[in-house]
Amino acid sequence: MKVIVVGAGVVGTMHAWHAVERGHEVVHIEREAEARGASLRNFGQIWVSGRAGGEELDTALRARELWEGIGARVPGLGFRAIGSLTPVRNDLELAVAEAALARPDAAARGYKLLTADEARQVNPALRGAFQAALWCERDAAVEPRTAQLALREALLASGKYTFLPNREVRDVSGAEGGAYASVRDDRGEVHTGDAVVLCTGAALGGLVREVAGDIPVRRVRLQMMQTDPLGEPLTTSVADADSFRYYPAYRSDALDALNAGQAQDPTAAAHKMQLLMVQRLDGGLTIGDTHEYEHPFAFDTLEDPYEHLVRVVESFLGRPLPRIRRRWAGVYAQCTDTGRVVHRQKVREGVWLVTGPGGRGMTCSPAIAETTANELGW
Repeated sequence: MKVIVVGAGVVGTMHAWHAVERGHEVVHIEREAEARGASLRNFGQIWVSGRAGGEELDTALRARELWEGIGARVPGLGFRAIGSLTPVRNDLELAVAEAALARPDAAARGYKLLTADEARQVNPALRGAFQAALWCERDAAVEPRTAQLALREALLASGKYTFLPNREVRDVSGAEGGAYASVRDDRGEVHTGDAVVLCTGAALGGLVREVAGDIPVRRVRLQMMQTDPLGEPLTTSVADADSFRYYPAYRSDALDALNAGQAQDPTAAAHKMQLLMVQRLDGGLTIGDTHEYEHPFAFDTLEDPYEHLVRVVESFLGRPLPRIRRRWAGVYAQCTDTGRVVHRQKVREGVWLVTGPGGRGMTCSPAIAETTANELGW
């Protein structure tokens, strides 16, 4: 088969990967010189811990397995099986962690409740004050700014992959009447194949609206930052108890009690925040994030959320943060149907749209692409 993949973010790149792995030829089209969207502007976390039970968790666990296997073959991904810690400060937060531990799928996630001293043995950089910590052994990390580049280099070495950057697809034709499916780019060139997969990320207008109409996918904006090197290893990813309020795995009576009995910090509440933090291979920390759902999005970044994150991180580390090196905003596509991990839609004969994994894109993309390949009979 010949497969045309449109969009070189992590979802599109993983579709190209699975097609090549199954012996097919791939033409990969990207509107920029290289991907510039949410696939680069994220934590690089393979985040199993907070996923909803059922299909979402199954997808994340399968993706975690695939990431580890691909990482062994493509060292440039920077795959690390580092796990995560969520420190808790009081009995209300501790009760949510204990409720998570009582889930029937807790063992699959690698949940364990650690004392503060045990948590510091796992991650000695956490010298601040906290009562205990929820450990998730299955969480991992890759390097988001280089992962697509490393995967593309491996794909190019296969001899079955062609990358066409700086081309925007203008038109898509299906395989009706026995013809091949095809796309036409803004240089007027037509690319034909047995299948076309549109992995357009947060670009939901234009071509996507034309071929798919209004789809149950929204755009979400977030703010993040990265520091200079910490000067010591941060051996796990780190979250705070606000992540309990955000991730579906933590829904419980204990979470209801936390929400009723412990008001969220006003800045965190206003910007729908949680702390997520992971160390990059250069020693710097990627820290976030906020969530903005209402359009039109602001075009600037705000300082209050950053200041809040600095306070939370320093309270866990028990030391000042290094200098902030970068601040940025990103936008990702999120399926509004909470029963689906991603929006996958046949829009023409032989043409599929795959978008809207939300904050699960980096985590779940290998398994999302594998499911597409299986369903399409690759």
